[in-house]
Amino acid sequence: MPGLKDVKDKISGVKKTAQITKAMNMVASAKLRGAQEKMERFRPYAGKFAEAMRDLSGGMESTDLPLMEVREVKAVEIVVVTSDRGLCGSFNANIIKEAERRRKQYEAEGKKVSFVTVGRKGTQALKKTGNLRIAFNDIMGSFQMFNAREISQEITAAFLAGESDQVDILYGKFYSVAVQRPVTEELLPIKPVAAGEVAAQEQAGTSGSYSYEPDPNEIMEVLLPLFLNVQVYHAMLEVGASEHAARMTAMDNATSACKDMITDLTRLYNKARQAAVTGELMDIVGGAEALK
Repeated sequence: MPGLKDVKDKISGVKKTAQITKAMNMVASAKLRGAQEKMERFRPYAGKFAEAMRDLSGGMESTDLPLMEVREVKAVEIVVVTSDRGLCGSFNANIIKEAERRRKQYEAEGKKVSFVTVGRKGTQALKKTGNLRIAFNDIMGSFQMFNAREISQEITAAFLAGESDQVDILYGKFYSVAVQRPVTEELLPIKPVAAGEVAAQEQAGTSGSYSYEPDPNEIMEVLLPLFLNVQVYHAMLEVGASEHAARMTAMDNATSACKDMITDLTRLYNKARQAAVTGELMDIVGGAEALK
């Protein structure tokens, strides 16, 4: 049985850890409110932007614009968005695990795979694969739209240069404070909606008929890069909110675990103290008997 001082030192250390995890839980909770509000304000904008792009692309040929060019997929680039910091449970690990699964799947199909990572945790894990092309680190704490623009310009340049034939984006989508799951979406090429599908949407009442000035092709040429910026920024917002939610949950679990440890260590301390007292009493009784 460990000594009283050792157990007491452990109890003191666990109590200090509990104070830290509780403080981190409160900080994550405060940051989550702002990040979630920002994400929820942006979701309708991203949704309407995507709806407008679907309407504009209706009936267009995939060869009309370079970013819509559908070609045989020999090389796939995956943009992996994670957080820069840890201590958020399995949030980053789940995204990285999904990235590895997709890499193996594409390679089994004979396709070359490269990674573009956004966030230090993804970079640290995926650079070991040897497939990392470029990394954007230390921006997830205070990112802006210009960061998303820089990332989208990088992946667009590679796509137009023929270095990749398909670009996917993988990120942790925020469903609730308790649920964040990895989601993969195809960024490039931007595929047009078939004319029949547009007609079906109009019949269902989900879409209207619009006329555009100037020509839709000219509008699409301007909007396609902006659309990519919006998609990347939206993924970063989702990860920002998910990170704080996951950290808040992880720190709450850590605080509860510390309380359980303190209870167990206190019980052990009491047993050790009782054993020490019993030992001393036995010594006293033994000494008294010896004097007789």
